[in-house]
Amino acid sequence: MTVRLVATAGHPILREWAQPVVPDELDAPSTQLFIDDLIETMRYYHGAGLAAPQVMSSQRIVAIEVHANPRYPYKPDIPLTVLVNPEIEPLSDETFANNEGCLSVPGLRGVTERLVEVGVRALDRHGHSVEREIRGLSAVTFQHEVDHLNGTLFVDRVNDPTTFATWEQFERYQRDEFAARAAELVARFGS
Repeated sequence: MTVRLVATAGHPILREWAQPVVPDELDAPSTQLFIDDLIETMRYYHGAGLAAPQVMSSQRIVAIEVHANPRYPYKPDIPLTVLVNPEIEPLSDETFANNEGCLSVPGLRGVTERLVEVGVRALDRHGHSVEREIRGLSAVTFQHEVDHLNGTLFVDRVNDPTTFATWEQFERYQRDEFAARAAELVARFGS
Protein backbone atom coordinates (compact mmCIF):
# COMPACT_ATOMS: atom_id res chain seq x y z
CA MET A 1 0.00 0.00 0.00
CA THR A 2 1.06 3.55 -0.73
CA VAL A 3 0.27 6.87 0.91
CA ARG A 4 -0.73 9.13 -1.95
CA LEU A 5 -0.40 12.87 -2.36
CA VAL A 6 -3.59 14.75 -1.42
CA ALA A 7 -4.82 17.36 -3.89
CA THR A 8 -5.45 20.75 -2.30
CA ALA A 9 -7.81 23.58 -3.19
CA GLY A 10 -6.99 24.96 -6.60
CA HIS A 11 -6.17 21.59 -8.15
CA PRO A 12 -8.58 21.13 -11.10
CA ILE A 13 -9.49 17.53 -10.24
CA LEU A 14 -11.25 18.72 -7.08
CA ARG A 15 -13.75 20.63 -9.25
CA GLU A 16 -14.57 17.81 -11.67
CA TRP A 17 -17.48 15.39 -11.59
CA ALA A 18 -15.83 12.03 -10.86
CA GLN A 19 -16.49 9.19 -13.28
CA PRO A 20 -18.70 6.23 -12.28
CA VAL A 21 -16.91 2.96 -11.65
CA VAL A 22 -18.02 0.05 -13.83
CA PRO A 23 -18.90 -2.74 -11.36
CA ASP A 24 -16.89 -5.30 -13.37
CA GLU A 25 -13.77 -3.19 -12.78
CA LEU A 26 -13.98 -3.66 -9.01
CA ASP A 27 -12.39 -7.12 -9.23
CA ALA A 28 -9.34 -5.75 -11.02
CA PRO A 29 -6.19 -5.88 -8.86
CA SER A 30 -5.43 -2.26 -9.81
CA THR A 31 -8.82 -1.12 -8.47
CA GLN A 32 -8.43 -3.05 -5.23
CA LEU A 33 -4.90 -1.69 -4.80
CA PHE A 34 -6.21 1.85 -5.40
CA ILE A 35 -8.85 1.33 -2.67
CA ASP A 36 -6.17 0.05 -0.29
CA ASP A 37 -4.08 3.15 -1.06
CA LEU A 38 -7.11 5.41 -0.48
CA ILE A 39 -7.66 3.84 2.95
CA GLU A 40 -3.95 4.01 3.82
CA THR A 41 -3.79 7.68 2.80
CA MET A 42 -6.93 8.54 4.82
CA ARG A 43 -5.47 6.87 7.91
CA TYR A 44 -2.02 8.40 7.46
CA TYR A 45 -3.43 11.94 7.38
CA HIS A 46 -6.04 11.24 10.10
CA GLY A 47 -8.94 12.01 7.79
CA ALA A 48 -12.48 10.99 8.71
CA GLY A 49 -12.89 10.11 5.06
CA LEU A 50 -11.21 10.50 1.71
CA ALA A 51 -12.57 10.58 -1.83
CA ALA A 52 -10.75 9.35 -4.93
CA PRO A 53 -10.48 12.84 -6.50
CA GLN A 54 -8.55 13.97 -3.42
CA VAL A 55 -5.76 11.57 -4.43
CA MET A 56 -5.87 12.60 -8.11
CA SER A 57 -8.20 9.87 -9.40
CA SER A 58 -11.50 10.74 -11.08
CA GLN A 59 -13.43 7.74 -9.75
CA ARG A 60 -16.62 7.68 -7.70
CA ILE A 61 -15.05 5.96 -4.69
CA VAL A 62 -14.88 7.14 -1.08
CA ALA A 63 -13.48 5.66 2.10
CA ILE A 64 -14.82 6.67 5.51
CA GLU A 65 -13.58 5.64 8.94
CA VAL A 66 -13.55 7.28 12.34
CA HIS A 67 -12.00 5.73 15.43
CA ALA A 68 -10.48 7.97 18.11
CA ASN A 69 -9.48 10.42 15.38
CA PRO A 70 -7.13 13.10 16.79
CA ARG A 71 -8.31 15.67 14.21
CA TYR A 72 -11.97 15.08 15.08
CA PRO A 73 -12.19 13.86 18.70
CA TYR A 74 -15.89 14.75 18.90
CA LYS A 75 -16.88 12.49 15.97
CA PRO A 76 -18.46 9.15 16.80
CA ASP A 77 -16.86 5.96 15.53
CA ILE A 78 -17.66 4.88 12.00
CA PRO A 79 -16.34 1.47 10.96
CA LEU A 80 -14.31 1.36 7.76
CA THR A 81 -16.74 1.94 4.91
CA VAL A 82 -15.87 1.96 1.22
CA LEU A 83 -18.56 3.28 -1.10
CA VAL A 84 -18.47 3.00 -4.88
CA ASN A 85 -20.82 5.15 -6.97
CA PRO A 86 -22.62 6.44 -3.85
CA GLU A 87 -25.88 8.35 -3.96
CA ILE A 88 -27.29 10.30 -1.02
CA GLU A 89 -30.89 11.26 -0.44
CA PRO A 90 -32.36 13.32 2.39
CA LEU A 91 -34.50 11.51 4.95
CA SER A 92 -35.59 14.75 6.63
CA ASP A 93 -35.12 18.49 6.22
CA GLU A 94 -33.38 18.94 9.57
CA THR A 95 -29.87 20.38 9.38
CA PHE A 96 -26.92 20.86 11.71
CA ALA A 97 -24.51 23.79 11.65
CA ASN A 98 -21.31 21.79 11.26
CA ASN A 99 -17.89 23.31 11.75
CA GLU A 100 -16.10 21.52 8.94
CA GLY A 101 -12.54 21.02 7.77
CA CYS A 102 -10.95 19.07 4.92
CA LEU A 103 -7.60 17.52 4.03
CA SER A 104 -7.87 19.27 0.65
CA VAL A 105 -8.35 22.66 2.31
CA PRO A 106 -5.58 22.45 4.89
CA GLY A 107 -5.66 24.66 7.93
CA LEU A 108 -9.15 26.08 7.36
CA ARG A 109 -12.56 25.43 8.88
CA GLY A 110 -16.00 26.92 8.30
CA VAL A 111 -19.64 26.35 9.22
CA THR A 112 -21.85 24.45 6.77
CA GLU A 113 -25.47 23.38 7.07
CA ARG A 114 -25.65 19.60 6.67
CA LEU A 115 -28.58 17.21 6.77
CA VAL A 116 -28.74 15.09 9.92
CA GLU A 117 -30.56 12.13 8.32
CA VAL A 118 -29.62 10.71 4.92
CA GLY A 119 -30.03 7.50 2.98
CA VAL A 120 -27.00 6.12 1.17
CA ARG A 121 -27.03 3.72 -1.77
CA ALA A 122 -23.78 2.42 -3.23
CA LEU A 123 -21.67 -0.61 -3.97
CA ASP A 124 -19.01 -1.82 -1.58
CA ARG A 125 -15.47 -2.53 -2.77
CA HIS A 126 -16.52 -6.01 -3.89
CA GLY A 127 -19.55 -4.85 -5.87
CA HIS A 128 -22.19 -5.78 -3.31
CA SER A 129 -25.13 -3.43 -2.92
CA VAL A 130 -25.11 -1.20 0.17
CA GLU A 131 -28.17 0.65 1.46
CA ARG A 132 -27.95 2.44 4.78
CA GLU A 133 -29.58 5.19 6.75
CA ILE A 134 -27.02 7.47 8.38
CA ARG A 135 -27.92 9.92 11.12
CA GLY A 136 -26.33 12.54 13.31
CA LEU A 137 -22.76 13.73 12.95
CA SER A 138 -21.94 10.64 10.88
CA ALA A 139 -24.39 11.83 8.20
CA VAL A 140 -22.30 14.99 7.88
CA THR A 141 -19.17 12.94 7.14
CA PHE A 142 -20.89 10.93 4.40
CA GLN A 143 -22.22 14.10 2.73
CA HIS A 144 -18.80 15.77 2.84
CA GLU A 145 -17.10 12.83 1.09
CA VAL A 146 -19.79 12.41 -1.58
CA ASP A 147 -19.57 16.14 -2.30
CA HIS A 148 -15.97 15.55 -3.41
CA LEU A 149 -17.25 13.23 -6.14
CA ASN A 150 -19.37 16.09 -7.48
CA GLY A 151 -16.59 18.68 -7.54
CA THR A 152 -17.82 20.40 -4.37
CA LEU A 153 -15.63 21.48 -1.45
CA PHE A 154 -16.98 22.34 1.98
CA VAL A 155 -16.03 25.99 1.40
CA ASP A 156 -18.72 26.09 -1.31
CA ARG A 157 -21.33 25.27 1.33
CA VAL A 158 -20.29 27.93 3.85
CA ASN A 159 -23.05 30.56 3.81
CA ASP A 160 -21.38 33.00 6.19
CA PRO A 161 -17.72 33.70 5.40
CA THR A 162 -17.24 35.15 8.89
CA THR A 163 -17.31 31.55 10.18
CA PHE A 164 -14.01 30.71 8.45
CA ALA A 165 -11.22 30.09 10.93
CA THR A 166 -7.81 28.55 10.90
CA TRP A 167 -7.50 25.27 12.80
CA GLU A 168 -5.50 27.10 15.46
CA GLN A 169 -8.20 29.74 16.02
CA PHE A 170 -10.97 27.12 15.88
CA GLU A 171 -9.19 25.20 18.64
CA ARG A 172 -8.75 28.36 20.69
CA TYR A 173 -12.14 30.03 20.30
CA GLN A 174 -14.76 27.73 18.79
CA ARG A 175 -13.94 24.10 19.55
CA ASP A 176 -15.57 23.81 22.99
CA GLU A 177 -18.90 25.30 21.90
CA PHE A 178 -18.93 23.20 18.75
CA ALA A 179 -17.92 20.02 20.59
CA ALA A 180 -20.81 20.54 23.04
CA ARG A 181 -23.32 20.93 20.19
CA ALA A 182 -21.82 17.93 18.40
CA ALA A 183 -22.09 15.84 21.58
CA GLU A 184 -25.80 16.70 21.82
CA LEU A 185 -26.33 15.54 18.23
CA VAL A 186 -24.35 12.34 18.79
CA ALA A 187 -26.32 11.62 21.98
CA ARG A 188 -29.59 12.15 20.17
CA PHE A 189 -28.83 9.85 17.24
CA GLY A 190 -26.12 7.63 18.71
CA SER A 191 -23.93 8.52 15.75
